[in-house]
Amino acid sequence: MLPLAFLGVFFAWPVLAIVGLGLGEGGVLPALVDPATWGLVGFTLGQAAGATAVALLTGLPVAFLLARCRVRGNGVVRAAVMVPFVLPTVVVGLAFRALWPDGGVLPIVLANAFFNVAVVARTVGGLWARIDRRAEDAARSLGASRFRAFTAVTLPALAPAIGSAASVVFLFCATSFGVVLVLGGARYRTVETEIYLRTVELFDLSGAAALSLVQFAAVVAVLLIGGVARRRREKALVLREESARRPSGGEWGVVAAAWLVVALLLAPVVGLVLRSLSTTDGWSLAGYRALAGTGERGTLAVTGWDAALQSVRTATDATLVALVVGIGSAVVLVGLRRHRSWFAETLDTALMLPLGVSAVTLGFGYLITMDALPGDFRTSPLLVPLAQALVVTPLVVRIVLPVLRAVDERLRQAAATLGAPPWRVWREVDLPLASRSLVAAAGFGFVVALGEFGATGFLARPDTPTLPVVIARLMSRPGQLNSQMAYAACALLMVVTTVAVLLVERLRVPSSGEF
Repeated sequence: MLPLAFLGVFFAWPVLAIVGLGLGEGGVLPALVDPATWGLVGFTLGQAAGATAVALLTGLPVAFLLARCRVRGNGVVRAAVMVPFVLPTVVVGLAFRALWPDGGVLPIVLANAFFNVAVVARTVGGLWARIDRRAEDAARSLGASRFRAFTAVTLPALAPAIGSAASVVFLFCATSFGVVLVLGGARYRTVETEIYLRTVELFDLSGAAALSLVQFAAVVAVLLIGGVARRRREKALVLREESARRPSGGEWGVVAAAWLVVALLLAPVVGLVLRSLSTTDGWSLAGYRALAGTGERGTLAVTGWDAALQSVRTATDATLVALVVGIGSAVVLVGLRRHRSWFAETLDTALMLPLGVSAVTLGFGYLITMDALPGDFRTSPLLVPLAQALVVTPLVVRIVLPVLRAVDERLRQAAATLGAPPWRVWREVDLPLASRSLVAAAGFGFVVALGEFGATGFLARPDTPTLPVVIARLMSRPGQLNSQMAYAACALLMVVTTVAVLLVERLRVPSSGEF
């Protein structure tokens, strides 16, 4: 009941309320038949498809390096590709804006692909490490070239993982908000940014509801496709574990391509740091020193450091909520899979839905529904952490669930036979085996919550903003000092994210989870 109650109160209720409000105004049908609506849908799907293709092409060499090769620096590669995935969207948007000041379609596609190389590398690499090499070696011994052996033997075996990764990447790219907002401006809008525009600026609830319905239908379709691919991949995990070995021959070319991808991933990060130190008068730390103030002409209601502390407090609360709900959900899914597999799959898909529903729709839904809870929950300091927890919970489930499913059921049965109640079986069997993944999920969830911008930008009050909200406000105001503060805040968020990812990598269970 815990995950169902959490999803029902803090996800289904607000989303259905805002959609119902829009439907009640009778403007949904005109919006659905408007050619401009389908133009937005076409651009959204097109840029998402392009970014997915780029992420797949760049992620596959990295997956090969991490799964098959034993070379020095693999730990650096693993951390380097993970950092972009957990960076705040505003930070990534500004990083690419430093390289492309005018924005455009190309930087939008590249920025979304930049986010998701890690999804491809981790998801595909996890299966690639378990594919039996002997089939490929047999093909080579029969005269097949290395490329022929890959396309005829390895690539079909990787198809479930590639399909699963592609569906997740497409979902993330299609619902991207901060990147499109920063790089697209008024010229290029996706369904997500259009929902924000119609809800916040035009107050066109019927149009926003129509777009939300279209987006929700697309999200469900993508999740169903990803669920099928994920189940096929889990069945493939019974294959033998293959040890990495030193590359030979043409494999060094793939290794070089993987390192080139890593270098390209670091380029926007380095550009962002340099931009935070660059002023019209030369190199300076003025932006970092200015974080102790409120910006040029009092742009902010609080100082940059106050916003940073608020971000830490909010992310901590969100992580705690996500861990309670996510771990409980993972335990439920493990138990249900043995008895009611169809219900387990339905619940698993439902837990992923918050990743694909407009954060603006969710935030506005909170404002029109949470007053019905005791004490008018709209003014509660827990509102923003709960919205962030909705985003973090699916990631916690995806990290912890494979580890719990891998626990030998005979261990639980032996403990129960010896008289241990269910809670003690969990404490004595599951918890010790899953402890490293739980800590990794906590660290991962914290950095994701720290950079959440979509719902937070809509719900955060002016006197309690988080750092991503402050960055967006600074960039929307004129003045060199405001710009320097924004880039300095981005650099600080990036450093915190990098440190957290390095710690998670040391605690992560090898080949566990999708991220």
